[in-house]
Amino acid sequence: MAQINIRIDDDLKTRADVLFDELGLNMTTAFNMFIRQAVRQGGIPFEITTKTDPFYSEANMKVLRQSIQEAKEGKFVSKTLDELLAMEK
Repeated sequence: MAQINIRIDDDLKTRADVLFDELGLNMTTAFNMFIRQAVRQGGIPFEITTKTDPFYSEANMKVLRQSIQEAKEGKFVSKTLDELLAMEK
């Protein structure tokens, strides 16, 4: 069996170890899964892009932080599904 040594940022490894542990995996199993999927698909098994998710844009994060603050201050107004649907129209 072949052995591969890689270098990885300490913090990234720690976070990956925690994630994989939660999934019932270890680092070796997770890498084997990745490699097998790459071979099966004939490429990286996920999209690689420079695009960022618009959900995480600074403008959206600002609105979310403001909404959270308003909710903490009791300014949050709940609406029924019917009221939300009416707002959509």
